[in-house]
Amino acid sequence: MSKPVRIAILDSGVAVNHAHISRPVSGGVTITSDGISEGYADMLGHGTAVCALIQAMAPEAQVFSVKVFDRRLATTASIVMRAIEWCLENSMDIVNLSLGTANSDHRQQFAAVVDRVCVAGAVLVSAYEVNDTLMLPGSMRGVVGVVEDTACEREEVRVLPGDPRRVTACPYPLDIAGVPRERNLRGVSFSVAHVSARLACLRANDARTPWEELLRGASVATAV
Repeated sequence: MSKPVRIAILDSGVAVNHAHISRPVSGGVTITSDGISEGYADMLGHGTAVCALIQAMAPEAQVFSVKVFDRRLATTASIVMRAIEWCLENSMDIVNLSLGTANSDHRQQFAAVVDRVCVAGAVLVSAYEVNDTLMLPGSMRGVVGVVEDTACEREEVRVLPGDPRRVTACPYPLDIAGVPRERNLRGVSFSVAHVSARLACLRANDARTPWEELLRGASVATAV
């Protein structure tokens, strides 16, 4: 029997008692400029929404919370690097990165850590672009770069023709009863979560095939 796929969510933590959190989180930490500490309570709700979506879409996966945001959705490149290193040290299969930067000064650092992710056989999933601006590390080779697409259904991923590293997915979190979807939260962070969850389901059945081939095989044809 194959081992459960391990997904690390780099975000604002998880509110474990939230109604949308369907099962216990498998573990996690908080990473700050002062180091690593236990606990990952969510003060913002963003990480909780991402976790709930991944749990719902990949019910067999083990989900871990790596808290890199606290009172606002902002952090530093060094904290993100340390968080990814923690993921590698703790044998994560998929790193769900709900953030990115357009600052090219960090390219070399990200390139080094992306190489380590690839060597470890893990997969980094991150936003390819935000408001038509390319993001790091999501636009880099070796990373699953995600673009939001409201035309995508919940379980759907679309690999863009000519660029197997770019994947589109639904940008909505779990639906809230009585609230129209278009009035709910929306953003590429949730597209990233959709792709991470879909990839977890695919890797649970086939851990050997490269992620590019897995996603291409699961992709719905689309045109650009």
